[in-house]
Amino acid sequence: MNFKKLTYYLLILSIGTSSFAQEKNKTFTVDFETFSLENGLQVILHQDKSDPVVAVALTAHVGSAREKEGRTGFAHLFEHLLFLESENLGKGGLDRLSARIGGSGANGSTSRDRTNYFQTVPNDALEKMIWAEADKLGFFINTVTEPVLAKEKQVVKNEKRQTYDNRPYGHTLYVIDRNLYPEGHPYHWQVIGSLEDLQNATLQDVKDFYNKWYVPNNVILTISGDFDKEQAKEWVHKYFDEIPRGEKIDRLEKQMVSLDETKKLYHEDNFAKLPELTLTWPSVYSYHEDSYALEILSNYLAYGKNAPLYKKLVEEEQLTGEVDMFNYTSELAGQLMLQVRAYDGKDLDSVKAAIEETFKDFEKNGIPEKDLKRIKSGLETSFYNSISSVLGKGFQLAQYQIFANDPNYINKEVEKLLAVTSQDVMRVFNKYIKNNNYIATSFVPKGEAGLALENSQKAEVVEEKIVEGAEEEVDPNQQASYEKTPSSFDRSIEPPYHGKPELKIPEIWEANMPSGMKVLGITNKEVPLVRFSLEIKGGQLLEKPVNAGISHILAEMLTKGTAKRTPAELEEAIELLGASISVNAEEEKISISGNTLAKNYTETLELVKEILLEPRWDEKEFELIKQQTLSRIQQEKGDPNSIAENEFKKLIYGENSILSYNKLGTTESVNNISLEDIKNFYEEKLSPMASSFLVVGAIEKNEALTPVRGISANWPPTSIDLPEIPEFQPPAKSRIYFYDVPGAKQSVFAFGAPALSAISKDFYPAEVMNYKLGGGGFASRLTQELREGKGYTYGIRSRFLDRSYIGPFLIKSGVRTNITYEAAELVRDIINEYPSTFTQEDLDVTKSYMIKSNARRFETLGAKLNMLKEINDYGYEYDYIKDREKVVEDLSVLDIQDLARKYINPDKMYYLIVGDAETQLDKLEELGYGKPVLLNPDSEEN
Repeated sequence: MNFKKLTYYLLILSIGTSSFAQEKNKTFTVDFETFSLENGLQVILHQDKSDPVVAVALTAHVGSAREKEGRTGFAHLFEHLLFLESENLGKGGLDRLSARIGGSGANGSTSRDRTNYFQTVPNDALEKMIWAEADKLGFFINTVTEPVLAKEKQVVKNEKRQTYDNRPYGHTLYVIDRNLYPEGHPYHWQVIGSLEDLQNATLQDVKDFYNKWYVPNNVILTISGDFDKEQAKEWVHKYFDEIPRGEKIDRLEKQMVSLDETKKLYHEDNFAKLPELTLTWPSVYSYHEDSYALEILSNYLAYGKNAPLYKKLVEEEQLTGEVDMFNYTSELAGQLMLQVRAYDGKDLDSVKAAIEETFKDFEKNGIPEKDLKRIKSGLETSFYNSISSVLGKGFQLAQYQIFANDPNYINKEVEKLLAVTSQDVMRVFNKYIKNNNYIATSFVPKGEAGLALENSQKAEVVEEKIVEGAEEEVDPNQQASYEKTPSSFDRSIEPPYHGKPELKIPEIWEANMPSGMKVLGITNKEVPLVRFSLEIKGGQLLEKPVNAGISHILAEMLTKGTAKRTPAELEEAIELLGASISVNAEEEKISISGNTLAKNYTETLELVKEILLEPRWDEKEFELIKQQTLSRIQQEKGDPNSIAENEFKKLIYGENSILSYNKLGTTESVNNISLEDIKNFYEEKLSPMASSFLVVGAIEKNEALTPVRGISANWPPTSIDLPEIPEFQPPAKSRIYFYDVPGAKQSVFAFGAPALSAISKDFYPAEVMNYKLGGGGFASRLTQELREGKGYTYGIRSRFLDRSYIGPFLIKSGVRTNITYEAAELVRDIINEYPSTFTQEDLDVTKSYMIKSNARRFETLGAKLNMLKEINDYGYEYDYIKDREKVVEDLSVLDIQDLARKYINPDKMYYLIVGDAETQLDKLEELGYGKPVLLNPDSEEN
């Protein structure tokens, strides 16, 4: 598990300003109002009129910490159950409603300390959402029956397999938390719970848990967006007032922990291809006075070219390509974590020694003031990013209310974070790391226990055994009889829409540079940010098999210094502006993207100019990037999802196409690439004539264009010949392909075939057709039948990949291993029956979603930038959304059926399965597509 600065981003998500902000924050505030109902429900309202959307979130102050050992996973189980049905919404609950009203897809999340339910909808549906949320809180539990509970247990267990059991390093937190927190501590177990506890949960257990914790006096309702405040208050009172208050719920006392000794544990991971070391020290709870200095300490030690751990472990010792460190805080306690995934064959004792040496150096030198300033400077940009959506604003306000008991705490937290001194950083290092005991976990590949830290003990990890027929079939559609909860009015009547959201298509401006570069922009001053992307056509398409992966390495090289700046100096210059700049190589392009404060846009673009036109070509960085790339290729060989992605491309595009290659390249091709090859590719394959600059945010056209002209004027135009791409065709007949991962707890499906390109007139109609099949989340048949009907999977989706060439139709899922054949058969049958069973009702729901969801289509700067990308990549008209609304309105049931038959044929597909061959391979022949082809490199059949 690679945690990627988890806590840092959680912290940033919670930073904001309120209407009570101090004078210095007066120029940009997030106004809010709070009130409480007599039953204890707390309500937070925030108005934002910039888009015709509203976000509604219900947050319950209950997570896994409120469970009992032996009955774990209940809080997360409820996150699932609450979407299924309630007394007045009926079967399908909020998911069916979301599809009709054009919602973002009702969703939820569970942590150690809270569970939330949220979605963004067009503002005409606000009363419907308030009605629905009230129904979940006060009119739900009677609908939970034995069959419903049995099926949802299967779904949650599939989520556990997919997220933890069937992936590299998935058990890391399980091992850490069981040894960091003593038995009886609320964080001793995982949020997901155990398979055994989930299976043993009784219906009465579930009802008791709900009745205790899901009461108004333990819940916060947040409404954020474009709505009438007084009308919203009236609806809140109408639907929530009569839900009775529950018993008094006291806040839990803080329970920070300490360790009497250092514990070293190891685990031979079935999926890991590289050894990984994680060190964990007891830390502090959220909003503790030391949490801010610990956050800055972690950031300084681990992240970026200037970080001491990066310099020592990555550059000097060459033990790894990356270091992660973060302060993971929760309501009751916290843990400071340092994680290093080493290169192949590296002994983790050498990693530990390098860490200790780095710490000794830090004791002597501390944190320089310029680095302290650099780290803090990114907070302003991150803050504005976090409030770019109405849902983000709602999340922040609810989090402060529930954990700090004060939504206005945001001002205090920002002040404390920015007030951290270099002395504070050294103080927390001495207090929480130096000479302190810790948990050390070594996760190593099977058969390589010798790479673990010396004197490590074998960790206790519960591994599920694959047993055919181990879990009973369930029938969640069995009708339940119950007495409805009384109400003062008829809650079964769904509230009406109010008004009609006006679709606001952003106004696009354009310009053309003399070099041939095209510029598209949108001015939007909702937040003082600018996002941009310089898109250069080519990317992987311009590679050859012998140099596969060269565009990826070039993209990595471009951010590793310039002719004027070392890699560390470039990184520092970017961060001091509170900006971010990244370069990415994709199938059809290389893009230089960024995000910056509007006031620093010109300076940020000057750095883009340096990156693009004055590369450093650092030999040391080149060798480091190659090593990191080879390590990533090695990692992917153990990840079933990566295996499925890479093998599927080979089937779709064929071995003669560069598109069939991993974008990282192969071990052989990467080893063969020289720095001279990179320079030649840069000179020959990057040109302004094949480029477009896209920009959105708080900046006017003329101001935006000035630095772009500087890039264009200094970039010599050369003609780029993009290769002709063949018309990829579906197979003449279906065939099953299997990649063996011994002991896999799930089988990963990738079913599909070449279909059509994004520039085809049928592409969008085909997307509309796919909504009810597998593109509509919980509204889709694949989800309803495989997840909701059978409990076979945690999630399944189908989609048409958008490319300028013919891309594939793809169905992707992970299913529990012991029903691999049954799930594959069911998917095939659903596809086969879809055209003949698609109804007018299906079309009505599809049209309603496709048209209504446009109201929230351009809410954030990121969404606006994506709009420009679609226009630039595929030649769409600027108002293509309006045209698409007409396309949707004109489609008939017969049109949908014809599109399904034309582009989704179950008898002309590749059925790729990545799983356990010993238990699942042979039975798949019964699907009727011949003997499965085993794809493993050492297989005699491949």
